[in-house]
Amino acid sequence: MPEPLPHTILGFDFGLVRIGVAVANTITGLATPESVLTAKQNQPDWEGILQLIKAWRPGLLVVGMPSKLDGSPSAMQEPILKFCRELEQRSGLPVQMVSEQLSSREAEDRLKSARQAGRKRKIRKEDIDQLAAAIILESWLLENARGQP
Repeated sequence: MPEPLPHTILGFDFGLVRIGVAVANTITGLATPESVLTAKQNQPDWEGILQLIKAWRPGLLVVGMPSKLDGSPSAMQEPILKFCRELEQRSGLPVQMVSEQLSSREAEDRLKSARQAGRKRKIRKEDIDQLAAAIILESWLLENARGQP
């Protein structure tokens, strides 16, 4: 397997039906929506995930962990923890979780604002999922020093 590109991170907004994916660079501090992968037979699209990892060669994978507004664990905690364990095992890369609260709502708000500013296309769930993954990476970047993989 080729050496990871320095400072590249893939982020995941895990869902039982769709997983939003984004890519970030710790040098520039930018996170960009990448794609959405759809579950197959109630399983994450592992082939698609591994293809993205091969293409981007990240040094780190980041997964959003939502919590309820009162700070208690969400119903998604166990499925996300299982996803993280399997992601680390299948990829051989370190996986970090970052607290994410309302990232999908923030993504939807950003897309609505863009649409009001002239974007013509209807907002799709896939757009929200991949932008939510970028927001998760933005959170990780804010919590961690730039320039550090």
